[in-house]
Amino acid sequence: MRLLRYLYTGYALTLFGLSFIIFFVLLLIPIIWRKQHKLVGIFNRWWARLLFFLCAIPVKLEWRFQRDPKQQYIFCPNHFSYLDIPVMGLNPHNTIFVGKNDMEKIPLFGFMYRKLHITVNRKKLKSKFETFVKSCRAIDEGKSLVIFPEGGIISEYEPVLAPLKDGAFRVAIEKQIPLVPVTLPYNRLILPAHTFLLNWGKVKAIFHEPIPTEGLTLNDLDALKQRMYDVIQYELDKHYAGR
Repeated sequence: MRLLRYLYTGYALTLFGLSFIIFFVLLLIPIIWRKQHKLVGIFNRWWARLLFFLCAIPVKLEWRFQRDPKQQYIFCPNHFSYLDIPVMGLNPHNTIFVGKNDMEKIPLFGFMYRKLHITVNRKKLKSKFETFVKSCRAIDEGKSLVIFPEGGIISEYEPVLAPLKDGAFRVAIEKQIPLVPVTLPYNRLILPAHTFLLNWGKVKAIFHEPIPTEGLTLNDLDALKQRMYDVIQYELDKHYAGR
């Protein structure tokens, strides 16, 4: 069984590499012409769909609200697996990612990620401030964001969320745009972060009702974080009850 997982993982990684080379050519369009940023979400969606199809992994996106294509959102998923990134790439709402600068070290992929998304070195206060400024600027440019509010795969007690960082909530309050909690319940079982060996399974992403921020100030930051935490954790608890 473990041998099959190694083979399956190798197959998926090969597909990832080959498909990235193809899509890298397309992603050069929004890299060169910055005003075409909507193409980032479109190409990411095509890429993610192709990967999941070729890996024979079924996907279900569950929307618990009527998405407004003209509304900007900050999507905030839990983060227990590296699979979370391509799953969020399936989002029909065009977005860019805000994530750790570790991605920049990957040859070619790092170049694309740095040019199209927003990276942060969480160990440096200056980098975190610059990321806040860039995120606010991205909102001003009409973009929606994906921010993993735990700040990485850092939970010690999966499927229990790690404490949430301030970044996504500060940007949402500053720009007065809604936050969308997203629960990814099964990715940790399909691609565990501690083994990085792929299992076959069904991917599910639950997009909860947006949390409004109109009229909120930084005095509401902790309450806003707690509300986000409670929505996602409650859904995780429901999926793992009795397991």
